[in-house]
Amino acid sequence: MTANIDAARKALSHLDLDENPVSIKAKSRDFFWYSPILKARLDHLTADFVVAPRTEAEVIEVLRVCYAHDVPVTVRGAGTGNYGQAMPLAGGCVLHLKHLDRVREIHPGRVICEPGVLLKDLDTECNETGQEIRLYSSTWATATIGGFIAGGSGGVGSVRWGQLRDLGNIIRLRVVTMEAEPRVLEFRGEELARVSHAYGTNGIITELELPLAPAYAWVGIFVAMADFDAAARFAFDLANEDGILIKLASVYEAPTAQDYFQRVKPHIADGEHLIGLMVAPHAMDAFEVFTARRAGARIIYRSDASDWTRDPGPVFEYGWNHTTLRALKVDPSITYLQVLYTGEIFAKMAKMRALFGQEVLQHLEAIRVQGQITFASLSLVKFTTEERLEEIVRLHEAHDCFVFNPHRYTLEEGGRQHRDESQLAFKREADPKGLLNPGKMIGWDDPQFDYSGIWQYPKMRAAE
Repeated sequence: MTANIDAARKALSHLDLDENPVSIKAKSRDFFWYSPILKARLDHLTADFVVAPRTEAEVIEVLRVCYAHDVPVTVRGAGTGNYGQAMPLAGGCVLHLKHLDRVREIHPGRVICEPGVLLKDLDTECNETGQEIRLYSSTWATATIGGFIAGGSGGVGSVRWGQLRDLGNIIRLRVVTMEAEPRVLEFRGEELARVSHAYGTNGIITELELPLAPAYAWVGIFVAMADFDAAARFAFDLANEDGILIKLASVYEAPTAQDYFQRVKPHIADGEHLIGLMVAPHAMDAFEVFTARRAGARIIYRSDASDWTRDPGPVFEYGWNHTTLRALKVDPSITYLQVLYTGEIFAKMAKMRALFGQEVLQHLEAIRVQGQITFASLSLVKFTTEERLEEIVRLHEAHDCFVFNPHRYTLEEGGRQHRDESQLAFKREADPKGLLNPGKMIGWDDPQFDYSGIWQYPKMRAAE
């Protein structure tokens, strides 16, 4: 297939079409640069044009036209993802969903909305009914709900509600296929796994129905402790306290707070480790009792009581991948890993700390996996070479610490390194030419790939 870019552009010229090279480049990028490996491979990529549909009918029109002219289509929201999900590897059209930003209906326990609404705006509208969204990324203020569902896996709220793909965390998705005549399909229940967390490789989400939880004026808290293991156990045990409602429990190994959290630094001693929490107001008395029982635990900040000279802002904006962002602003050589600790989690963390020292700083997020609390670590890594970073990944895996590799741009390599047969089967049905976000699903392009090295998309647009 040879893409007829000019014909597609002309056919779509009556829509909100961006042909400015500067803004096209900006809209062709996400936060892939968190990874030096991805930056070296993706930094040159750009689309040929950007179109921003205002309705589902216009989404269908764009897909119909691009299909007819063999033009690749890469969907994007705000572009806050870190894995190159929204990078147009083969050029073509970037489908920007910024105009599909309406909250359609809010009911007891559920909300119906379009994919381009910002998490912050969605949460605010739900708050007006006494409800809130269950899960959101630390980029709550700038990320879209569609991007979160299509590219994220969990975040703030995962300590209570688990991961996005867990049963019950999505009610319904409305999806448009890329065929000669695009179809509009709705997915519920078992079928949701076919299109959620698929990077837009097998359909374009145009409407979402999501569950809600009661809204609380969450109290942001920082606790300092001198011993790392004690800090990790504090967060773990608190997350397991059934009667104390929390939405976040993060642990930052020293000197993360001292080096990268500028507004926290004046309030924490050298060598102390930091715990970030969100606690429901009605649970604060119980939380204070819990904390008083923990030797060495020192509350240094409460959003409902502390009066710091420089307000630290929301505590969740120190967690998840905001930790990496804050570190990068101070030290551009920092990157990160995503590690899932299971089984003997404290022994494994101790082993990783002994093995790497300050080269890999632990940043833990308490999450619920199949009803059990464990830790995901978005570890901060001091980058030196690609070879050393790959070795660090291998050493984690050799000690049974599973890595969801954030230095890969494909679905499979960033996950469990095997094909998702349900997503692949639906791509064959919904995207027969393979034009949706090409290069992100290895199972489509190279079914025999053995994951022994970094997969390279053979049709990636070359640097000029």
